[in-house]
Amino acid sequence: MQFHTGRLIDHIHLRARNITNTRYFYEQALAVLGIPITARGDGWFQIDELFVDAADAKTVASHVHLAFQARDREMVDAFYKAAMAAGGTDNGAPGERHYHPGYYACFVLDPDGNNIEAVFHGPSKRSAPSVVIDPGA
Repeated sequence: MQFHTGRLIDHIHLRARNITNTRYFYEQALAVLGIPITARGDGWFQIDELFVDAADAKTVASHVHLAFQARDREMVDAFYKAAMAAGGTDNGAPGERHYHPGYYACFVLDPDGNNIEAVFHGPSKRSAPSVVIDPGA
């Protein structure tokens, strides 16, 4: 069995007030980026390095900023439309940002108020699509 992970973060854990609404939001918004839910269970789901579970009486919903990579501007636009249709709230329509030349992004608040971004950094070359971890080696 192999795991494919990112370059910096091992995983991110969010807590959701309503796990059903939150799962629907992420399923719909990330589908256009080609990012599927990779595991699910009663009261939780996982998407690559993102783990989301249900908040309870002892925990609160999280409030963070997550940025997902898009392959092009059209994918950022599609993410925005899908996220809004899935119950997101506008926090910055698709467009160029001043962060660096070519930075094209949108921002949507998920059902728990997390600031979710889809970003295309402009033409670039990646060293690898992911890091491969083989725990059986």
